[in-house]
Amino acid sequence: MGKHLKSAIDNLMEMLMNLSGKVEQNVSMAFDALKNMNVEIAKKVINNDEEIDKEEIIIEEECLKILALHQPVASDLRYIIAALKINNEIERIGDLAQDISGHVLALIKVFPKKNIIDFNPMYNAVLFMLKRSIDSMVNMDREMALDVIRKDDFVDNKNREICLKISNYIKEDPINTDYYLQNIYISKRLERIADLATNIAEDTIYLVSGEIVRHDKNID
Repeated sequence: MGKHLKSAIDNLMEMLMNLSGKVEQNVSMAFDALKNMNVEIAKKVINNDEEIDKEEIIIEEECLKILALHQPVASDLRYIIAALKINNEIERIGDLAQDISGHVLALIKVFPKKNIIDFNPMYNAVLFMLKRSIDSMVNMDREMALDVIRKDDFVDNKNREICLKISNYIKEDPINTDYYLQNIYISKRLERIADLATNIAEDTIYLVSGEIVRHDKNID
């Protein structure tokens, strides 16, 4: 790898790390808004998303510039391809944090008391996956990426449990259907964040070893 290409790739990694840090913070804030039914925090998450969108575009343009100027091959080319995909997935996680905050605002309108749905186990797993997926990318660590992929089934199961529980609540308390539906939307968006964290982990494995594992059910 040439000196100029290495410098460009190092700068790209720093930009991705900065973006992922902002998105991770927004996800944490969105859950804090849900846990405390806090309007101001939810609005802050929504407002932060514009900056995340702008940074995602800047990183994409940087990837394209590196491709055009340096014409990387082999592992360097693989790195830029993975960076493009990871950048997009990080931005989509930011969108989901914004969505969760929007549903929190809707929840507060229809049911301003403390939320009765316990998202803590699911959220903790999702945050673990998000942090671990980013760390695996930064450290180029295949085993760390595998930790994320293995955790996805747990989140899927928690989402099913929550949605089933809420469906039963709706039957027992149909007058508050809108409140319960907002919680289903939140659960599905948490589950989707876990899916995107899994995608980042799979992209990292591709980056490290060239393996394409997204359809491999027996990866180890």
